[in-house]
Amino acid sequence: MNKINKNIMAAALTAATIFITGGCTKRADLYPQAPSKFTPDVTYTSPAAFKAALATLNVSVRFEYFGDSAPLLTESIFTDAAVEGTTDKTTPAQDLNARITPTANLNSDDYNKIGRYWSAWYQGIHDCNVILSRIDNIKWPSDADKNLVKATALFHRAYRYYRLVHEFGDVPLLLKEETAVNTGYFSTQRIVILKQMKTDLEFAVANLTDANAKGDISKGGAAHLLAKVDLALGLFDDAIAAANVAINGPYHLMTSRFGIVAGDASKNIIWDLHRPENKALGTNAEALYVVLDRETLDGATPNGSQVMRNCVPMWHNGTILTPGALKPGISDKVTEEFPLTLWYGRGIGRLRGTPYATKYIWTDNTDLRHAPGNWMNMTDLVFNSPALKTSDPTWYGKHLEQYTDANVSKRFLNGAKDTIRAWFGWPHYKVFIGSGPIALDKWWSPPRGTNTDWYVFRLAETYLLRAEAYVWKGQTGLAMDDINKVRTRANAQPLTDAGSVNIGTILDERQRELYWEEPRKTELTRIAFIFAQTGIPAYNGKTYNVANFSTSNFFYDRIMEKNDFYKNPNVVTNSGNHFTISPYHVLWPIPQSEIDLNVNGHINQSKGYAGAETNIPALDKVVP
Repeated sequence: MNKINKNIMAAALTAATIFITGGCTKRADLYPQAPSKFTPDVTYTSPAAFKAALATLNVSVRFEYFGDSAPLLTESIFTDAAVEGTTDKTTPAQDLNARITPTANLNSDDYNKIGRYWSAWYQGIHDCNVILSRIDNIKWPSDADKNLVKATALFHRAYRYYRLVHEFGDVPLLLKEETAVNTGYFSTQRIVILKQMKTDLEFAVANLTDANAKGDISKGGAAHLLAKVDLALGLFDDAIAAANVAINGPYHLMTSRFGIVAGDASKNIIWDLHRPENKALGTNAEALYVVLDRETLDGATPNGSQVMRNCVPMWHNGTILTPGALKPGISDKVTEEFPLTLWYGRGIGRLRGTPYATKYIWTDNTDLRHAPGNWMNMTDLVFNSPALKTSDPTWYGKHLEQYTDANVSKRFLNGAKDTIRAWFGWPHYKVFIGSGPIALDKWWSPPRGTNTDWYVFRLAETYLLRAEAYVWKGQTGLAMDDINKVRTRANAQPLTDAGSVNIGTILDERQRELYWEEPRKTELTRIAFIFAQTGIPAYNGKTYNVANFSTSNFFYDRIMEKNDFYKNPNVVTNSGNHFTISPYHVLWPIPQSEIDLNVNGHINQSKGYAGAETNIPALDKVVP
């Protein structure tokens, strides 16, 4: 495994050099630079060069999950499940009505990463098109070898377009390599793009294999994405057939202990499934697509994943006081008698889970995903500050006590507002990067989360995609069976009332299973489009249509139903921010700088944002 992974990373670095010097823009957007002397004509001269380029496409997927204020945080806060938890700055994306505009800062740790998504996806599309446009320029050992490379590039292009059309809507469709600056792009209808991606993914599924190296896309992974595209197109039988390719392939849900701590009787299968060391194991039959990132490998992400910094509450900064003498009770030093940061990581509460995500959906006390040891509640922590031994000795080493409405202003240094950032539960089994006690974090002390492999697609989600397709078809008994496969593996009680299964049931189970894996805003927008395209009534009794999608949609209604922060106008941060969201946030604004550069074409702005009044009809067919 180590040798394979090192080869993958070495190939990725070679390919990165190719792309950096071979005609890509410093801005990594729609507009390529004039080519240097290291053009694709010079570098794409052998099958090995093409395969190295594919490795880089895998590497470029992982940006979403890693780094301080990782882009997936931006995906998460436009949902029912989370908000931006930073309380000491006015700039984070909390008051979305004010902060999310086409001319705002859309690529900053202290703002959001909307612009980062736009540039990263189009950079990847450009790189895919270089491969696809030049694949016939060399001699291949066999058609199968060539088709495997083509299929992989088509998957990666489809993955990026699937995300783009559910983040931004109608966007320019680029299907060939561009070797000079182009300022004449036009938006293409989302449905037209998805139909093209379906065709591309059908080729990918037919030509990929499941005997792929870990870190490469598999046949099952391509089928998984095809199921999503089919759902987005309203082709529910096709989605079921695509999901079946993965479900009936050489994959299965992991139900028996495996991997690095399989012999630790205090752990369980849910813990095993999410150990960094286990995600890319050959014995992990649930992983359809994994991105690789290791401290020990060249090309590791600088500064590590920082997933614990993003997702763990900020309990360490003196905010939480003892109930007795009201003394700051928690230290983040790794040398304490109770070293909480070694046990759980040092968080700053950027991803603040909603009560819906952290409490309301957890009604089953047998569910291992919310069991003690896997899930952490604040009352599982202890007061560990050595100063308490003299200032408030009764509470040293004792568990934190649940705050109440009556005592919250006394229990927190700055009153109830600090409960936004410093007091919420989190899935320790998902975000803990290490194998207890935590592995050395080469980037940070106290640890924030070091490099780690990460799931992009996992078979548990495939079952939930097939279940969703069954719900759309009204076959709720079959949907319940698929949901129960996921629930049973987690030791949760199976559902028994098929009549109560609906899209809300699917979304609840996705939240339980896919925290910090699924791009939940993308999926909520996809589901909102399906309701609007089909006119199928939602569980809330409402029907939707495409004509007024930006002003009335399931995306917004779901968030306002479940997200207590957005629906309660009285919630305010220490910096004075209120949490707001509107129906038009179902799509993000296209950065105005991208539109302004396109002087000879017309990129439409997402409806609801300034500039959309100048939109023209998007292209209704693929333009060569």
